[in-house]
Amino acid sequence: MRAMTGVWRWRRSPLQRRTDRIEAWLALAAALMIVFGAPWAGWFAGRAAHGALLQTVRLQHQQRHLVWVTVDRLVSRAPLDPDPETSSQRDAHGRVVARWTAANGSPHLGQISTPRPVEPGERFRIWTDFQGRVMPRPMDTSTAGTHAVLAGLGTAAAVGGLIEGGRRLAVGQLMARRYRRWDREWERAGQDWGRADAGS
Repeated sequence: MRAMTGVWRWRRSPLQRRTDRIEAWLALAAALMIVFGAPWAGWFAGRAAHGALLQTVRLQHQQRHLVWVTVDRLVSRAPLDPDPETSSQRDAHGRVVARWTAANGSPHLGQISTPRPVEPGERFRIWTDFQGRVMPRPMDTSTAGTHAVLAGLGTAAAVGGLIEGGRRLAVGQLMARRYRRWDREWERAGQDWGRADAGS
C-alpha cells in the first residue's frame, strides 16, 4: 500500500512512469474497497445468514419436543474409551435402555445416551421429533446470532483477501510489463552502450 503515497508525491515528477501512476491508483482503489466494501459485504452476508438461521430456529422449535424418558436398564457403566484420561464425561455416563412417549402419543423403547449418571427407574428429558425419534437440542437465538456474526466476519475477511489478491495480481502484471519495456530499451541501446570506444 506504500504505492498509494505515489498518487500525491509523484503527481508532477518527471521520473514518474505510467505504470507507477496505475500502481498507485490501484493501491488507493483497493484500500477504499477493503475499508468500505468488505465490511458492507460482511454485514450483508451476516444479515442474510441471521435471517436464515432464525428461520431454522423457529422450525426446530416447532418440530422438536421435550419428552420425559424413564430408564429401564443400564447398557454399560464402563466408559467407551478405556483410558480414563481421554474418556469424556459423556462416555462415562454411558447408554441406557429407556421408555418414552412421543408427542403424537406413540410409545417408544430404545437405547439413548444419558446427560448424567442415572439408575433404573430414574427420569430425565430428551428432545424428540413428533414421531418420537431422538433429536439434538434445537438451536437457540443466541447461537444463531453467533453463527451469523462469524459468517459476516468470514465474508468480510474473504472479500478483503480477494481485493488484495486482485491488486497484487494486477501489480505483478504491471511489473512484468515494466521489465519487458526495459528489456526492449536495453536491446535498442545495444551491447556496447557505455563503453569508452563505442563513441557514446
